[in-house]
Parts: sequence; C-alpha cells; structure tokens
Amino acid sequence: MAKPKFALEGVYTAVLTSMTKALDPDTKLMAAHCRWLLDNGCDGLGVLGTTGEANSFGLKERISILDGLAEAGIPGARMMPGTGCCAIPDTVALTKAALGNGAASVLMLPPFYYKKVSDDGLFNAYSEVIQRVGDGKLKICLYHFPQMSGVSITYGLIEKLLKAYPKTVVGMKDSSGDLANMTGAAKNFPGFAVFSGSDELLLPLIEQGGAGCITACANVASVLAAQVFGGFRNGQDVRSVHRTLTDVRKTIYQFPLSSALKTLMARHTGNDQWLNIRPPLTRMSAADREKLFRGFDAIGFELPMAA
Repeated sequence: MAKPKFALEGVYTAVLTSMTKALDPDTKLMAAHCRWLLDNGCDGLGVLGTTGEANSFGLKERISILDGLAEAGIPGARMMPGTGCCAIPDTVALTKAALGNGAASVLMLPPFYYKKVSDDGLFNAYSEVIQRVGDGKLKICLYHFPQMSGVSITYGLIEKLLKAYPKTVVGMKDSSGDLANMTGAAKNFPGFAVFSGSDELLLPLIEQGGAGCITACANVASVLAAQVFGGFRNGQDVRSVHRTLTDVRKTIYQFPLSSALKTLMARHTGNDQWLNIRPPLTRMSAADREKLFRGFDAIGFELPMAA
C-alpha cells in the first residue's frame, strides 16, 4: 500500500458493545468481536462511540470496558476509544484510562448538553481537557456529529485547536453526512486526518484527500471498506466494491442502527447474547428482523467466518 499520509488513517469500526442478560458489559465477547474485526480489514477500533451505546454507560463502566479489552489482549495501538463527555472531569478520567491502556488516539465529542455555545467556549473545553490530561502521547480525533450532539465542530474551532495543539489534535470524524464539509476540512487543513462516518462517502472522501472512515457498518462490512481504502491507495478501480458497501449501509440504515447490527451479529455468530441492548434502545421486532435479513441477503455479500 502507498505510504501513510496521516498520523491516523484507514478503516476503523465503531464497535458494538456486547452485554450480558443483565445488561452489564461483556468484554470477553466484545474482545472476540474486536479480534475478528482486526482479522478482517480493520486498521482500528472505535470503541465507546455512538454505535457502542457509550452514553448509556456510566464512567466506571466505560473504564471497565477499556480495562477488560486490554486484559483480553486487544492491542492499545489499534484503539480509538470515545472519551468525550458533558463534564470535563469525566472526559479527563476516561481519556487517562484510554491512554493508560495504551490507546493510540481518542475520539472526543465536544461537551454536548449546552447548545449554541461559541467556538471560544468549545476551544476552552478541549484545552482544559488537554491541559488536565497532561500527556504528550495524547492524540485527539474530534467528533463532529451535530445531528446527535447538537454541537458542531466548525472550521474556526479546528483552526484554533491546530494552532494551539498541533501535535495533539490530529483529525476529525465527520458523521454529519455532508461531504462538502469533510472535503473542505481535508483541503483547508493539510495533514489533518478527516474520517467519514458514512460508508457511502468513504470513496468520495479519500478521492479528495480524506483519511478513511470510522463507521458502524464496518461491524459487518469491514472487509469491503478495507478493499475500498486499500484498493484506492494502490490505484485500483474500487467502484464496484464501494457500491456493495453502500448497499450494505443503505439496507441497515432502514432500521435503528445498533439494534440492526446486533441482530446481524447474533445471526452470524449463533449467539443471541448479541441481541442484548440497553434502554432506551430496543430489540428489533420479528417483522423488522425478517425484513433486515431479506434485504441484507439480497445484496449477495457474505460475512467472513465468525470468531
């Protein structure tokens, strides 16, 4: 493959969080899933993100997930845990726990409860976290997901952060669905790693200088995303593979995302424990489950052998 262009790049999975019947985190099953993802095309693991139901877990639970994955042998160098919380002390504690377990980077939401806050306020929040963590190894990928957080990562904020912390703030996951915003960031900030949160925008983004993707559908389609990214970097025509990847995304996104992906993993592994999901999210209905399976199977894509 061509020489890396960014500190972070490639295909990252927004990893599902497996749970016991009592809805406690099951890091043993989650670690097995992480190993399967790494064996099937993933460059990195975005644990404790939106798809992983991070905001349904308390701080101690999130830290226990990071500790459990590390104890299970998941390499920290392949981890990009989500650590952004509403409260600065929680973000600091979770970020320190991630670094303590060897995480190469973290994905950090802005404080997201208060809306219509200024770029100066968001800069101050990120700066406070960076100063309190106080670790030169810290690498932050900003998380722009305004549909869920209600708070935008603007170009102005990126510029201020890069000026103040050029070795710490290294990239952004853009889940807005706005390709122009992604490609604009890649163009305006050379060396800043812009990741698409959408599989269907992976190819258009890397064609215009993006760093890759961090997506939910990679839980089941990591091999396709890896073929797109790796093939493109090697000068191959990957449009057909990208169309299949897009079909997978469009099929799954007809349903609540985490539930649909867990349902597919339960079928693929034969382990119904994957169906466990924390309220307010719910399991799929039988009718939706059958519709999902019909649509997914019609694509003709077969998942790699289960872990």
